[in-house]
Amino acid sequence: MPPRKAPNSQRKPAINSNADSYPLLEVNGLKKHFPISAGLFSKVVSHIKAVDGVDFTLQKGETLGLVGESGCGKTTVGRLIMRLYAPTAGDINFRPHGEEGAQYDLATLDNKALRPVRTHLQMIFQDPYTSLNPRKTILDIIGEPLRLNGMSRGSELEDRVVEMLRLVGLRPEYITRYPHAFSGGQRQRIGIARALILNPTLVIADEPVSALDVSVQAQILNLLKFLQRELDLTYLFIAHDLGVVKHISDRVAVMYVGKLVELAEADDLYRKPLHPYTEALLSAVHVAGPAHSQSERIVLEGEVADPSNPPSGCYFHPRCRYAQERCQQETPELRSAAENRYVACHFADELDLAGAGTT
Repeated sequence: MPPRKAPNSQRKPAINSNADSYPLLEVNGLKKHFPISAGLFSKVVSHIKAVDGVDFTLQKGETLGLVGESGCGKTTVGRLIMRLYAPTAGDINFRPHGEEGAQYDLATLDNKALRPVRTHLQMIFQDPYTSLNPRKTILDIIGEPLRLNGMSRGSELEDRVVEMLRLVGLRPEYITRYPHAFSGGQRQRIGIARALILNPTLVIADEPVSALDVSVQAQILNLLKFLQRELDLTYLFIAHDLGVVKHISDRVAVMYVGKLVELAEADDLYRKPLHPYTEALLSAVHVAGPAHSQSERIVLEGEVADPSNPPSGCYFHPRCRYAQERCQQETPELRSAAENRYVACHFADELDLAGAGTT
C-alpha cells in the first residue's frame, strides 16, 4: 500500500514498528471550521478554525499520542474521526476489515452508512463521572451498544458483559449496581468496558486519565496497554500531558491552534524535539532517576492564539523565544526533517532544543 500524499507533494511513509501492520486510518487535509454569527439575521461573520489541515496515518496495532494545550483542536480531531462532527474538508479513510478489505471515507458517509462502520470505531471519554448514565445499572450501560446494534440480548448479553467486566478488572456481581457506587478509577474501567464490548478495531481515548488521581492513572494506562495486547487494538490517545503520553504511545503528534507542528516516534521526540513548542511542553515533564537532570522549565508567555483570528505566519511565533522576522511572515509547512520525523518550523535544522531530561 503506497503512503499517502503529504502537503507540498512530500511523501510521508507511515512509521511502523510492526512489519505486518497496515494503515488502519489515514487522515488527509482534515478541517473543521465553526461559523461565528452576529447581527439580527445571524449572518456568518467569521469562523473558528478548530482543525485546519491535519494529516497523519495510524498503523494497525499502534498507539498514536495526540497532544497539545487546551484549545489546540486535539479533541475536535477525535470527534471528527468518530463523526460526532461533520468535517469542513478533508478525508478520513478507515480500513476496519484489513489491508485488503473495504476502505471507508468517514468524512463522506451519511448516518445510515456510518452505523455498521461505527461498531469498529469506539471512544473512551474524559470524565468518568458524567459519561455514565446515573439511572442505569452497569449491565445496562455496558450492554447498551450490543442492544442498539442487535448483537446480543437476554442471557447472552449478560454473559458478554460479565466477561468484559472481568477483562477490565471488575467483579461480575457489579452488574446490578449503579455508577454512584464506584470510584473514579472503577467508573473509567466501566467506560472502557462499554467502548470495547463491540470488539472495535480503533479506540479513540480522549483524555482518559486526566480526571483521575495520579496513582489511578498508572493503573488505567497499564490496563489500556494490556487490553491492546489481548484484543489487538489500535489507539488514538488524546492528552495534554506529555508525561502520560510517553508511557503508552509509539508515536506522538503535537498540535498547536488546529495544526500539527511535530510528528515523530515517541523516543525520538522525547530525547530531541525539533519544534520550540514541543520543547516547552517537554520542559514540564519530570524525569525520575539519578541519571537524569531536569530541563529548565520554559514558561510560555501569553495565551494560545485565537483560532478565529490567528496571527500571520507561524501561529506560535508570538510565544516563541526563537522567533525571527520570517516566522511572522511565512507559514511553515509540516515537512520531513529526518527519517520518520516531521516538523513545521522554518529553523528546525538550526535549533538545538532540549528534550525531557538529559543523561
